[in-house]
Amino acid sequence: MKYLGLAYFTPEKFAAMAPDDVKALVSQCPALDEKMRATGKVLVSASLGDLENWRTLRPRAGKTQITDGPYTETKEVVGGLFIIEAKSQEEALRIAAMHPAATLGEEGGWAVELIPMDFYLSR
Repeated sequence: MKYLGLAYFTPEKFAAMAPDDVKALVSQCPALDEKMRATGKVLVSASLGDLENWRTLRPRAGKTQITDGPYTETKEVVGGLFIIEAKSQEEALRIAAMHPAATLGEEGGWAVELIPMDFYLSR
């Protein structure tokens, strides 16, 4: 089974942190990311680009409307994603718990959502 991990943050909380605190927090991420990838169960892992460059596409009056910004009205924003292939949800949870957003960054509103998914590759 494959699982989609969505790593969230709260932009306002993150922006309120002192720059040195952000740097100290972010500097811990590579080691945790590597620990997660070392399980051999992570198929994809990515951080997402700056919010200023996000675009949302919605159907409106028979046409596609493109707007700036995140796709949902929420305080938390997806900042990264990963896909895990695991034999059980418990295994996937154990691996997802290694992600920086599951172990660090409480002050920045970090969190991880783990979602079972069907997975199809197009070629």
